[in-house]
Amino acid sequence: MGEKSKVVSIDGIKVACANCSLATLCLPYGLESQDVERLENIVKRNKPIQRGQLLYGPGDHFRSLYVVKTGAVKTFTQTPAGDEHVIGFHLPGEILGLDAIQDNQHGCFAKALETTAVCELPFEKLEHLATAIPGLQHQMLRLLSREVSAEANMISLLNNSTAEERLASFLLSLSERFRRRGFSPTDFFLAMSRQDIGSYLGLALETVSRLFTRFQEQGILEVDRKHVKIKDLEHLKQLLRHHTPCHASLNRSS
Repeated sequence: MGEKSKVVSIDGIKVACANCSLATLCLPYGLESQDVERLENIVKRNKPIQRGQLLYGPGDHFRSLYVVKTGAVKTFTQTPAGDEHVIGFHLPGEILGLDAIQDNQHGCFAKALETTAVCELPFEKLEHLATAIPGLQHQMLRLLSREVSAEANMISLLNNSTAEERLASFLLSLSERFRRRGFSPTDFFLAMSRQDIGSYLGLALETVSRLFTRFQEQGILEVDRKHVKIKDLEHLKQLLRHHTPCHASLNRSS
C-alpha cells in the first residue's frame, strides 16, 4: 500500500481463486473446491490499472462486479462544479459495483489510488452460475446485506459523532481490514490523501490534518506523510467508547 508499493506484475495476478490469498475475503468464501473452479472459469484477470485511472463512471452500463486483488480504489460522486464526494475506499479482497445492480448502471466513479489489479466478474455469467451453486447465491446475499449494514453505520457515524471519533473510527477500520489480509494492523501506508479522508468523513482538510497532529502529540500515532504507525491501539479504541462502534464496517464493501 501507499507510496512505496511495487509495480504489479501481470504474471503475479494470474492466480487461481482456490490458491488466492484473498479467498476468504471475497466471493470464494465458503464454496466447495469444485464450485470455486467453476467460478474461476468466468473470472477475467485484466491488466493492472494505473493511479488515477477510472474503472467505471456514472452512467456506465453495469456489466461486471470487480474484486480488488492488489492496490486500492476510491469511489466518489462529483458535483456540477467538479467537487468530489468520496463514498468509499476499497482494499484487496473487497468488491466494487454492487450498488449498480438495481439500476443496471453505475452511479459513481471508481478510480485507482495506486497501481491496482482487479478480478472482473461478468454479472450475467455470475448470476447464471449462482442459480446452480447455492453457496455462491448465499455469498452474494451476504455481500449485499453487508453493503446495506455498512451504509447504515456510515450514516450513524456522520450524524452522531465528533470529528475525533470519525477519524479514530476510520483508522480502526483500516487497522482491522489490514489485519484480516495478513498485514500489520498497526503499521501501514495510506493510499488515500488527507483530502479524500476528509471528504469521506465529512470533515475539512484542515480538520483532518489537525487531528493527525493531535493524535501524534498524544502518542497515539506516529505519522510520516502517508506512513502511519498506531502506537497506542487501546487509546484509539477508547475514543469510541461512548459511541456505537462503526469501525468494523466503515467501508461500504469491506
